Amino acid sequence: MKIKCLIVLLMLFNTVVAQEWMSSFAIAQKLALTQNKMLFVMWEGSIEYPLTVIVIDENGNKILVEDLFESEGLNTIIWENFVPVLLNETEYDDWYEEIKSKRSYLYKEKFDDDSIKIMDANGNMLSTAYISYDPLNFTAFVKRYSLDTSFLEQEIRNYQRNVDFYSAFYLGSKYVDYAIYTSDELRLEIIKLSQIYLEESEAFLELQNYENENVLKERLELVKVYQELILNKPRKVIRKLKKLSKEEISDTNKSLVAFLYYTAYKIERDQKNVAQWKTEVSLVNLKQAHIFINSLKK
Repeated sequence: MKIKCLIVLLMLFNTVVAQEWMSSFAIAQKLALTQNKMLFVMWEGSIEYPLTVIVIDENGNKILVEDLFESEGLNTIIWENFVPVLLNETEYDDWYEEIKSKRSYLYKEKFDDDSIKIMDANGNMLSTAYISYDPLNFTAFVKRYSLDTSFLEQEIRNYQRNVDFYSAFYLGSKYVDYAIYTSDELRLEIIKLSQIYLEESEAFLELQNYENENVLKERLELVKVYQELILNKPRKVIRKLKKLSKEEISDTNKSLVAFLYYTAYKIERDQKNVAQWKTEVSLVNLKQAHIFINSLKK
């Protein structure tokens, strides 16, 4: 497709007064939660250099923009889809201290570089996959990461009010549910984000005593199996579930086990086992299973 010059781009967008990005991360977090958006984050030093991007217009033409930071039209699009915020370079040590022992090497490398970081309202990074910046396909990037997080709103609010086992676990689990409704290309990143909260909840289990600790540990392990299901690994899910004794599974967790078995067998087209487990799956979970399975066929 033909590469057009920047002048054409400026004709495609209404000229507006550019809205400055936020400089307070705490205020940006509150706005992201209120607007049910993700954070569009960059180090303040990284915008001192041009970021060349490509925009795809409605006719499929590629439009080259020499510098994202100088385009008022693209700035408007960023604000429409995200809450943009600049990280102060002087706060790097505090940020790194928070993640250095908790995150993977690749996560920390992504955090350190000059690329765009998409974070949730808690400041945990979603955009960990490799994306080419030579140049960046801005249209595809926005389409991939522009998420409506209203599905997660209550769990995010609960987490921000009080970080404990339950708030971290429920938010991590909700992210796994949310992955069902996202694009296939984004699911692995959503699952990795969910894992941050599940690992945090697991740490609370190790540090504190709970009356129903065994049930909670079992639930946590089942949600990890659920993650594998979302990543379309049904045979692995079935093998892991078979390690569990049906008699030992707590009543609280039996509905999740039934959902996992049913969905995994449905993906595998094992009609005999599908019929066996279907009677134990609630109507809500049946609907969720079918939404997920249909998404795999696209």
